Amino acid sequence: MQRYFHLGKVETLGKIDRKLLVFGGPYSNLASTEAMRSKAAELGICAGHIICTGDLAAYCAEPRQTVELIRDWGIHVVMGNCEQSLALEKPDCGCGFDEGSACSVLSIGWYQYANQAIDLDSRRWMGDLPRSITFQIKDYRFRVVHGSVTSINQFVFPSTPTDIKSRQIKRADAEVVIGGHSGIPFGQLIEDKIWLNAGVIGLPANDGTSDGWYMVLEPVDDGCLASWHRLQYDARISHGSTLAAGMSEYAQALTDGLWPSMDILPVDERANQGRRLDIAPLHFGF
Repeated sequence: MQRYFHLGKVETLGKIDRKLLVFGGPYSNLASTEAMRSKAAELGICAGHIICTGDLAAYCAEPRQTVELIRDWGIHVVMGNCEQSLALEKPDCGCGFDEGSACSVLSIGWYQYANQAIDLDSRRWMGDLPRSITFQIKDYRFRVVHGSVTSINQFVFPSTPTDIKSRQIKRADAEVVIGGHSGIPFGQLIEDKIWLNAGVIGLPANDGTSDGWYMVLEPVDDGCLASWHRLQYDARISHGSTLAAGMSEYAQALTDGLWPSMDILPVDERANQGRRLDIAPLHFGF
């Protein structure tokens, strides 16, 4: 499995004293990205307090339009493996799929589709994205990455061993790591440290619903509150465009909520396919 390491630009947002919205994986799904922008406006959260954990252009049919919307929105974006590959005009997505796996085979079609659609200006913009974003809420230091702190395409799931997460958090120089890439939202306390994943908006979380996911971080009197929320939108729109573009497996996933392959998933996450997620808020404080 090829690894791409986080050696590069860091964006620092400083101390945050109001709500912060985090989401991942727009995945070329224009309808869900439009819905996320509308929801942020409804919540009164401005672009400067919104972070995307990367992978703007992937499985669905509107990569160019989705990237243009994100750029026009002006939010903070961490470089994902898809941005890295598109910026460098690599022949594959750099997702970290095992060679010959179903995920790897399916990625050939959608990556070629995105690679043909993204223009040079957007590639240059992608190449200048930060590899991580840091900020502080109360006394907690946060670092946002795409995969893990040391690898842009490492999958970190709820069942990933805590010692792996602990080692990554130590490398982060932070109390809280927010990762993306895996597509499954979760939060976990690991002794006095925290690992968070906001989930993605461009595909369902393999839980049998068509919803995407996002996370809101909010300073509270004695610390910070992380809460996860479903993003509901008309998935039939993206289903139709993705089907017309020839990516039928992902078109189906948009409406039935089930991933076309579970190659990347550990045993526990595979067992949860089709089970509706219910994620309780996570409060952490001193």
